[in-house]
Amino acid sequence: MRKLSLFIACSLDGFIAKHNDDLSFLEIVEKQGEDYGYADFTADIDTIIIGRKTFDFVERTLGAEHYDQAGRQVYVVTSSERPAKGNIIFYNGNVVALVKDLKVEEGKGIYCDGGAELINELLKNELIDELIISVIPILLGEGIRLFKEHQTEQILELQSAKSFETGLVQLYYRRKQSPK
Repeated sequence: MRKLSLFIACSLDGFIAKHNDDLSFLEIVEKQGEDYGYADFTADIDTIIIGRKTFDFVERTLGAEHYDQAGRQVYVVTSSERPAKGNIIFYNGNVVALVKDLKVEEGKGIYCDGGAELINELLKNELIDELIISVIPILLGEGIRLFKEHQTEQILELQSAKSFETGLVQLYYRRKQSPK
């Protein structure tokens, strides 16, 4: 079975963006030649699931080709219908069913790149298998929380923790299977 991984950054107080979807706080850890393991991580990925707001931000700042590369299938979860763009599919169906179907298909890993609503829906349904969370050394005080209240309790196993000279700390957890 394929695994679904979350690879995301948040502030020390748990926000992935400011209220206006501003991600400029990530710039404080930008360093020439440092990708914090992103290239190695994405080398084992052939499918990406991303929320529409996050996709729109990436498309504006980095271009849609940031995701539409290496033959990866990209699912942008949205509430409205839009035509596909190359390998990018705008998906407005049941995301839980989509992920369950993707997990049993042949292929490499599946990467969830946000946003918060999508992440929390997948967590609620215990579909995220591993979480790689980069903690940025800043307290935002408010914004869009990575984890919402009322989540299903899940036990995680720490696989590694790595600190970088920029102050970023990267935590890698695997979800333990819930006894059922």
